[in-house]
Amino acid sequence: MSSARGRKVPDSPGSAERADFVELGCIVGAHGLRGEVRVRCFGDDPENLLDAETIWLGEGREDARAKSVAVRSAGPGRPNEVRLGLVGISDRDAAQALRGTLVLARAEALAPLAANEFYWHELVGCDVVTETGVSVGSVAEIWETGAHDVLVVRDTEGRQNLVPTARELTREIDREGRRIVVADLPGLLDLGDAADTSDPDGLANADG
Repeated sequence: MSSARGRKVPDSPGSAERADFVELGCIVGAHGLRGEVRVRCFGDDPENLLDAETIWLGEGREDARAKSVAVRSAGPGRPNEVRLGLVGISDRDAAQALRGTLVLARAEALAPLAANEFYWHELVGCDVVTETGVSVGSVAEIWETGAHDVLVVRDTEGRQNLVPTARELTREIDREGRRIVVADLPGLLDLGDAADTSDPDGLANADG
């Protein structure tokens, strides 16, 4: 499963229309003196970054000012990084100023995947049920852990379950139906307590 991350980006300068975008990486610094940026890839496949002709730069998931930038060069960098040359970024200071900026792309521009592979943005929001039909919640986000990505599943009461995307545990992913069936194995799902946003240690009321 590829880990390009998905979000909805509102109309913004440099964007012709409202569209689905995914986060491909994050700029972590400058490379050289000619304005190249180092981008840490989200996931283990840099293909979408290396092949991009245009990217969007934004400061966060809710940034309505994400702007399109043409890519003038792309190449591999350090492990899990790509080096990009961007039109309008011509020196090291300008490149370094972009550190921390997210690199976005239109979802429809992503490379097609094999039948059993999915991008993160295709799974976020999907309903999750067990093989016996018990509702677990919906996918709120996905964590990249190394061996297997982990689905963070939350229900309407705020209870959270972590479900690894290992083939033995995710029995079916219905992209069109927005539904994921997970194994009904003892110990896999623990509803626990509802999410608590209170101050359990009483720090908010501490003197001083």
